[in-house]
Amino acid sequence: MATVTKNQFRAHQYGATPYGNMSSLAYSLKTDATGKPLESDATAALAVGDVVDLGLLQEGWRLEDASIFITTAMTASVTGSLGFKYEDGVDDTKVPQDAAYFISGGSLAAAGRLRANTGKLVTLPKPARLILTIAGATNAKASDIKVVVQGEMKGPR
Repeated sequence: MATVTKNQFRAHQYGATPYGNMSSLAYSLKTDATGKPLESDATAALAVGDVVDLGLLQEGWRLEDASIFITTAMTASVTGSLGFKYEDGVDDTKVPQDAAYFISGGSLAAAGRLRANTGKLVTLPKPARLILTIAGATNAKASDIKVVVQGEMKGPR
């Protein structure tokens, strides 16, 4: 029986360390007592179907993991899906936009941690926005949620 060794270590490493280019990006979403997001352009509470643009995901970044940390929960029955959409609004055939890429319908109504449930790795071919889509109910209370996305910059193709 043969032993086959695959030579891929550091094949896509672009960092200055021997451990690669792993990064964690943190995003924050807080709402006031009426459910309206703070530090945003919103004029009303988060409602079913609202899409919260949390921030930039860079081109060339391989998406590997995400967590939603719910310190202070939203109103009962509020759920959310965490994913991405491209800044230019145009889909990509190899890596399509996915509003629930990381988490689909996770409860935002209980304190705790939601972990990504995707089974695929993708590298963003162009700049994208991290989005949280609200479902289930309108938020009508103060809440405090942090999102951490982890990935690795893959560099030029």
